[in-house]
Amino acid sequence: MPEVTREDVQKLTHMNLAFGLISENGLLDLHQMTHLDLIPQFRDWNPALRVVLSVGGWGAGGFSLMSRTEEGRRAFAESCRKAVEEYHLDGIDIDWEYPCSDQAEIDCDSSDKQNYTKLLQALRDALGMNRIVSTAVGAGDYFPENTEMDKVAEIVDYVQLMTYDMRNGFTHQAGHHASLSASRGDTSNTNTRYIVELFHNAGVPYNKLVVAAFYCRHYTGAANVNNGLLQEASAGMYGPNYDGLTEEFRREHNYTEYWDEDAEAAYLWNGETFISFESPEAIRRKCEYVKEKGMLGVMYWEHSADHTRELLTVIAKTLNI
Repeated sequence: MPEVTREDVQKLTHMNLAFGLISENGLLDLHQMTHLDLIPQFRDWNPALRVVLSVGGWGAGGFSLMSRTEEGRRAFAESCRKAVEEYHLDGIDIDWEYPCSDQAEIDCDSSDKQNYTKLLQALRDALGMNRIVSTAVGAGDYFPENTEMDKVAEIVDYVQLMTYDMRNGFTHQAGHHASLSASRGDTSNTNTRYIVELFHNAGVPYNKLVVAAFYCRHYTGAANVNNGLLQEASAGMYGPNYDGLTEEFRREHNYTEYWDEDAEAAYLWNGETFISFESPEAIRRKCEYVKEKGMLGVMYWEHSADHTRELLTVIAKTLNI
């Protein structure tokens, strides 16, 4: 974790610590969590801060097998309750990336659709109504198809839409992976507005939806047509981080910054490599959209993606935090 300052924490309402895992016996495993001792410091800086433990993440398995039985769900939820009490956490966030799918090369089963709901209910039963139960969900049609989001919405406090990676490592087209709207001519449904309506129509109220910001992806080998936008390219790779997109970096690699008004998103292009990134203006427009729709807020992955704090400052200022 990069240095987290008092000023950072005072710009937040919630902080997710990532990631707890599921152990071989189906219980919460915290061996990756090396910063739990910082929680008292964060609370001292911002007494209103809610600190939530995220469980799962990309490629993290164990959910499907654990959740197939009532006994497994109850034991896992109880281990979460003990962790919440021991470390004075405010709740648990479930980041089960692909229910019903082995896309992330983890265990899955057709019963995941119902068991995802049952797992969240078991967590609610164990943690009670005064602690947070939330879930982070993939930004694509597959997720509401493989879950019962109307039932989930009745259980959780909020649903965090991971509105990034909408173009990802499986996508061979240069373009925005986290844009607010769609580029002209783009029919791929890879934009935040589409995903918000997708989950709302699946039964999640706007006031329980959170959208995402930050994060960069780059695509190489695109034709020098339309500044690379929507051109065939290599699969999108992570990075560089926002703070790495300095003037020096841009000069060294001959990048020019462009603004796609249709998509409400910025990008860099140097004739071969396309970088999709979140600019301050793109972040501001996402925040204004959140207010317009009456959504709960904006989250970002992850804190280390912007050491300049420029993007976090835009979020806090626009949302009046």
